[in-house]
Amino acid sequence: MAATDHPHTRPPNRLINEKSPYLLQHAYNPVDWYPWGDEAFEKARREEKPIFLSIGYSTCYWCHVMEREVFEDEAIAGLMNKTAVCIKVDREERPDVDRVYMSALQAMSGSGGWPMSMFLTPDLKPFFGATYIPPAERYGRPGFPQILTRIAEVWQNDRTQVVEAGERIQKYLVEQSEREIGGSAPDAKALDAGFEYFSRTYDEKHGGFGGAPKFPRPSVLNFLLRYYAKTKNTRALEVALAT
Repeated sequence: MAATDHPHTRPPNRLINEKSPYLLQHAYNPVDWYPWGDEAFEKARREEKPIFLSIGYSTCYWCHVMEREVFEDEAIAGLMNKTAVCIKVDREERPDVDRVYMSALQAMSGSGGWPMSMFLTPDLKPFFGATYIPPAERYGRPGFPQILTRIAEVWQNDRTQVVEAGERIQKYLVEQSEREIGGSAPDAKALDAGFEYFSRTYDEKHGGFGGAPKFPRPSVLNFLLRYYAKTKNTRALEVALAT
């Protein structure tokens, strides 16, 4: 459906310029969504606002529920736009961003899931996280407006506490990352192993990797194209282009 054919009467937000089908689903929310990037980070720093980061994917049921109940609500969206810089991320497009903040959410709460709802300092340090948040108090959980209001109050009146919490979680994430990769970047052997895995699981008949259902993972195609550029291995290029 072309942008001009969309049934909503309100103008689109910045997500209308994105390629991800999931982000485009949110392009007509009244939330002033930004994609992940410098424009949003600079706005948060300039206006000294926290960042609300929402991560989901197109086949996530509760992601659609939260969109319908929260992000389509004009009053809630107005409060979001007033108190935070709002960023939407497709986890299938940016698994790197998803992995970092899912680790943070699990460290905070002991569990995780999608939609992921994270609040960050302007320098991207997470200080509060949850999954689905209802539009009003429900299931023993506070509603999204109450959370927004409380975070805005703490941000204005006790920002040092927020920054210190973010720094503690950031330190934990760095230490966890260093344990996982031994403090060094992947070497050529690791890249070769990644390529061999995708080559082995490639579906020669239909494209993609593994069996059905298959979901688009741009990071895999990016890896294969970069691997081809680095090694000139034509199998990597053929698999990526066919998929």
